[in-house]
Amino acid sequence: MNGQKRLRDYFVNIGRLETGKYNSITDVEGVTVGHVTLSNKEMQTGVTAILPHQGNLFKEKLIASSHVINGFGKTMGTIQINELGTLETPIILTNTLSIGTAADALIEYMLELNPEIGLTTGTVNPIICECNDMLLNDVRARFVKKEHIFQAISNASPVFKEGTVGAGTGMLCYSLKGGIGTSSRMMQMEHGTYTMGVLVLSNFGILSDLMINGKPIGKELRDAILTSRQEEKDKGSIIIIAATDLPVSERQLNRIIKRSVTGLSRTGSIITTGSGEVVIGFSTATKIPHEKTSHCLSFSMIHEEDMDLAFRAIGEATEEAVLNSLVTATHVVGRDGNERPAFKDLIEEFNISLT
Repeated sequence: MNGQKRLRDYFVNIGRLETGKYNSITDVEGVTVGHVTLSNKEMQTGVTAILPHQGNLFKEKLIASSHVINGFGKTMGTIQINELGTLETPIILTNTLSIGTAADALIEYMLELNPEIGLTTGTVNPIICECNDMLLNDVRARFVKKEHIFQAISNASPVFKEGTVGAGTGMLCYSLKGGIGTSSRMMQMEHGTYTMGVLVLSNFGILSDLMINGKPIGKELRDAILTSRQEEKDKGSIIIIAATDLPVSERQLNRIIKRSVTGLSRTGSIITTGSGEVVIGFSTATKIPHEKTSHCLSFSMIHEEDMDLAFRAIGEATEEAVLNSLVTATHVVGRDGNERPAFKDLIEEFNISLT
């Protein structure tokens, strides 16, 4: 997507299901993604915004759920998501020490769109997710400003870059350069064809654990490039954002997003103690009005016997999204001269086949 060489361009196809048009979270109609990238010497960070639909999210909320695989993280807004089962703002991804700035900006954005917030109706629940980019980025400098969040939202598009971009600018993946990755899967059921899209912010993993379609690529690379120094410990995290147009209840959606761990694990993750794994999912199939109606709300939901296909779809899309974040990333030299090589450069240098 967007002219980048992705996993399938290396002749690696993950799973059984077909992808959507873009093989992206934006294959779910209405979903767009925008970035602001801040890259200059010790500044290696940024912002990524996910817009779940193109209307007013506060007035037309979506069914949503979150799941914590490992809670070493500072995500904002998930308590209310899990209590009420709805999403009412865009989702902002950034670095750990910029979550306050991002929340302030997102609140301001929502207040501008909805002048009734805090006056004639309640407040708003901003959703902010983070990973720690402190190896490559001077995280204490807090380069991310409010205008960067506004810009990322305004930049949102169905087509966007992956890898070393936006919130992924300073992130690592399997001891190499990581960042933003995405993938999608189509689900054909008797009552219709639906889409499961995943976007990840990858910042986790130990090189020797990396697996691609069952092949221990990480061990091959480790043996080639890390013979003279000890391999770094996993101190990172991953944020997984799942979008679907599948008609589901909040309970069903929670069951689905829990299965993202199957795809994460197939890339080699053992979910170490210092790695925070957080999943947020939403369905665009039903919009929940903010204002109380005079009648009961009704919506469709799939039968439980359809769930296994959704489980497979989110696992496959998560696995490929992680690997796309790795293969699209570029080499970065950042804070104090710290650097991380690009996976694509190393496999070419050492003539390592992915198939």
